[in-house]
Amino acid sequence: MKMIQLSLFSKWRWKYLLVVLVLGAVAYFFVQRWLGPQLAAEVVLRRDFVQSVVASGHVQSPHRVDIGAQITGTVARVPVAEGQSVAAGTLLIELLPAELQAAERQADIAVLQAQAKLRQLLEVQAPVAEQALRQAQVTQANAQSAFKRNQDLFKQGFIGQAALDDARKASELADAQLHSAHKQLETTAASGSDYAMASTAVSQAKAAAEAARARSSYASIRSPVEGVLIARNVEVGDVVQSGKVLMTLSPKGKTQIVIAVDEKNLHLIALGQKALVSADAYPQQKFNAELVYINPGVNAQTGSVDVKLDVPQAPEVLRQDMTVSVDIEVARRPQALLLSSAAVRDADNAAPWVLRVEEGRAVKVPVHVGLRSGGLTEVLDGLNEGDLVLSGIAVQPGQRVRAAAAAR
Repeated sequence: MKMIQLSLFSKWRWKYLLVVLVLGAVAYFFVQRWLGPQLAAEVVLRRDFVQSVVASGHVQSPHRVDIGAQITGTVARVPVAEGQSVAAGTLLIELLPAELQAAERQADIAVLQAQAKLRQLLEVQAPVAEQALRQAQVTQANAQSAFKRNQDLFKQGFIGQAALDDARKASELADAQLHSAHKQLETTAASGSDYAMASTAVSQAKAAAEAARARSSYASIRSPVEGVLIARNVEVGDVVQSGKVLMTLSPKGKTQIVIAVDEKNLHLIALGQKALVSADAYPQQKFNAELVYINPGVNAQTGSVDVKLDVPQAPEVLRQDMTVSVDIEVARRPQALLLSSAAVRDADNAAPWVLRVEEGRAVKVPVHVGLRSGGLTEVLDGLNEGDLVLSGIAVQPGQRVRAAAAAR
């Protein structure tokens, strides 16, 4: 009888236990439902905040120097390599100079010939003209004396009209010869035409010789400035022509960063803003830059604006056309109220709002926002430091929730 009672008690005990467990589960379910789901929330913080515009671009010198030949010629030597640093005046390309040297010698000979003609004018033609003038003066004096005697004899009747006419003609001819001798001597003087022509011929020959020497110097193509050769398009034996780019030189000096900024950020950037730059190849080496140029036009295809930044102290690892990442500081707020941008609903509309946890419920709170950068948004009005805000969770305003602050 006792065994039967124990068996019945054990049987009912398990039934009671099962009922208790079910009732406990139901109670827990309803409590959890009443309290709402447990959700991660973030705490509104107060700290210094910097708004920045991030973009990528490349390294570029303010200008590049294209090196080419000024004459047509055959390349004899190229003593430099691409990527090499060169000083101003370094020989870059040498052309075969034989033809140019021959033209230079020919021009020098032409100078000697022109100088010889000038000396001949001064040493031979001028003295001859001077002697001819003296002879003409004597002849003219004799002719005039003879004409006067004949006039006296004609008056006395000793000679006829024909003899007097001959004497007059001889006197006039002597006058003409004297005038011609004067002119001939004047042309050989420093102000005369013959001297001017001979002197001009010398000057022309010298100019031609200088031009020949200049062309001869074109056979040696040298670096105009100090820099780095970033391109080489010539080899020994090539026949090069004027106007063809043979090398490209990146001058040493100021370095610039060129980036493309999305046009929606155009209102944020301004000249003089500071930036932090890092090369993709050396991301740990940060260096400073300053915004110095904003293109007035917008690229219609990409919807971006070209921006240039000066690098006052470029690191040695920086190379022409190297890809870089740029972080431009556009605004700074000391001790700003901040929360995740994902927590702000309708942030781009006129009335942004957030879901703040108040007494176990998600409450819709309008906010006034300021700067946004790096996934954070500045709150100007509507929240206080330490408030719990739900971020990116599909919760209806007024719904009960249990918020757990997420670590940040």
